[in-house]
Amino acid sequence: MTGKPAAERRIGLLNGFAAYGMWGLVPLFWPLLKPAGAVEILAHRMVWSLVVVAVALAVIRRWAWIGELVRQPRKLALITVAAAVITVNWGLYIWSVNSGHVVEASLGYFINPLVTIAMGVLLLKERLRPVQWAAVGVGALAVVVLTVGYGRPPWISLVLAFSFATYGLVKKKVNLGGVESLAAETAIQFLPALGYLVWLGTQGESTFGAEGAGHALLLAATGVVTALPLVCFGAAAIRVPLSTLGLLQYLAPVFQFLLGILYFKEAMPPERWAGFALVWMALVLLTWDALRTARRAARALSGRRAGAGDTSAPPGAGGAVPAAAPSGEAEAEAEAAAQALETKR
Repeated sequence: MTGKPAAERRIGLLNGFAAYGMWGLVPLFWPLLKPAGAVEILAHRMVWSLVVVAVALAVIRRWAWIGELVRQPRKLALITVAAAVITVNWGLYIWSVNSGHVVEASLGYFINPLVTIAMGVLLLKERLRPVQWAAVGVGALAVVVLTVGYGRPPWISLVLAFSFATYGLVKKKVNLGGVESLAAETAIQFLPALGYLVWLGTQGESTFGAEGAGHALLLAATGVVTALPLVCFGAAAIRVPLSTLGLLQYLAPVFQFLLGILYFKEAMPPERWAGFALVWMALVLLTWDALRTARRAARALSGRRAGAGDTSAPPGAGGAVPAAAPSGEAEAEAEAAAQALETKR
């Protein structure tokens, strides 16, 4: 019995590494699409993502959610907002990579957890623990240091972080599965993106048919590049604890940061190193606090299980509780995993 869960965890970890590894190495892909500009690449990503997701939905025969969604105008409006926000995020990320700002783009995904916490306080009136306040404060100081280092606010990082945090917030309100959500968002993006590509072709500025079959295939592959990591993440989210996923999420910006320095040879003067060091310190605080809180919750749960499993209780005084409790815990974990999947692209 123990072998199967262990094997499942290994499969989950492999999928998690694959997902975050692909997200971390994607800066190597966007330059291959030149001479296409960022907007053209973005439009192809929207169009071909819908094609890939439609094929996936046809294979698994999951269509019932469309009718339910159409009958819920509020959800449709939220998905439209999510599509608009992720369009900004995708477009800016592609532009920043192809314009030599890979390190600054990686910073956006490093500070995204801090921005998410700040938005939770400001918009959802959440209460933070002292360590979380300290992490947010160190992150704010890092932005000040980086502003001095860049000679301007790190606007690429801030826009990427805030757009992705907003996207995650909206997706939690939508409560739609990962594949279904991607299909709905790209369906909203599809017509504007296709219209732009048609217009670009009429102006003689499209690179899709002008740069050879290889270039056209690479542009079409943007759909797979978008969907495949999401599939791997979905496989990981249902097999490994969320605390593990929380640690794995830092792989992507770490890979991007290393690529920016070692492969793209971007400059890192001392003041930028200082700013990044402060960001990493804030993330260490957040991670330590999250792991400590998770351990306390696990101990409390073990205590409740031990109490519920006390055989000294008389017959009929709750003997069914131990059998029912794991079911509820599994449902809660599945729901939390689903929420994590919905907020990660």
